[in-house]
Amino acid sequence: MILLHVNRYLITSFFLASLTFIPAVVARANPSLLISQQNTRQLNELLRRGKEYVDAGDYANAIAIYQQAASIDNQDPKIFSGIGYLYALQKNFTEAARAYEQAIALEPNNAEFYYALGYSFGQAGDNVRAARAYEKAIELAPDNLQNYIGLGVVLLRQEKYDRVIDTYYRILTLEPGNREAYEIMGTALLKQERYLEAIEFLQTAVQRYPNQSNLQLQLAVAFLSQGELDAGLKALQTAEKLDPNNPLIHLKIGKIWQLQGKLTEALEAYHQVVALQPDSLEAQTEIGQILLTQKDYLQAIVVYRRLIELSPDDASAYYNLGIALKERGRSREAIEALTRSRSLYQNQGDNTQVNQITTLLEQLQS
Repeated sequence: MILLHVNRYLITSFFLASLTFIPAVVARANPSLLISQQNTRQLNELLRRGKEYVDAGDYANAIAIYQQAASIDNQDPKIFSGIGYLYALQKNFTEAARAYEQAIALEPNNAEFYYALGYSFGQAGDNVRAARAYEKAIELAPDNLQNYIGLGVVLLRQEKYDRVIDTYYRILTLEPGNREAYEIMGTALLKQERYLEAIEFLQTAVQRYPNQSNLQLQLAVAFLSQGELDAGLKALQTAEKLDPNNPLIHLKIGKIWQLQGKLTEALEAYHQVVALQPDSLEAQTEIGQILLTQKDYLQAIVVYRRLIELSPDDASAYYNLGIALKERGRSREAIEALTRSRSLYQNQGDNTQVNQITTLLEQLQS
């Protein structure tokens, strides 16, 4: 998976600390600023206080202060881009985009503002407008690699793979061998289910970048999609060494062990997932299934109760909890769990499961 993240370029190279105070003498000498001496002092004080809030990590108050500054000087695009930056740090990308649009209205040829707007739209889920913003950033700054990488990511989300591939080659024109370009291209091939091409491409990629876990993970997915479990496991184990705290890698390793019938190894992998990501429904579900297979009903009860905490409307979790309770001789609790499961399956219109549970309840209640 390709993810854009907040880095030294992201949002804009402008940072709030760069907002400069306006000397009163300059305001007096330049009537075009349209800021009175009193307003200048007030504006400078707001910028100073805003910077203090930023330095303290109090972004909500910093935004409020900079919004006051913008009400005094609504012609400074940097104030609006700074507000956008702070909203993005708060992951309020809708408001971030709105602020960057205000900055662009004041300074329409600023490529960095368009990059930041594209990122904000993309994070807000509006990939169409994100792509437009990145394309404008490319038009204004055609040599900036980050603009193309951002565009490639949102095009992937839109499944416009021909354009993704074109963007891949444009990135390589600027920087031959760019790692993120390989990740974008690998993802595009996998999404199109061109697995043989993906394997060939990604084998070359991991030779060029042997220490990149994402490329190893993509290669594993390609191998597994072709049923090549051993090759997929080898790639995953390499990825695991490179990124031992990635729960997705451990999850996929667990699934391979499970498919191969190595349940002890699978359990170990799934427990690693839960240690890293305690709310992983998928890992908890697989652990429960293995425990039921191994007839470890006591531990299965613990796991399925946890699953129900995480997903209270999971009919299968209630069903499996009922089975485990039944096997432990806890009939009353089993009946409660199975009754709840049947009700949830009825809501889903799954009559097969409803009938099966009804039969099981009749046996328990007889």
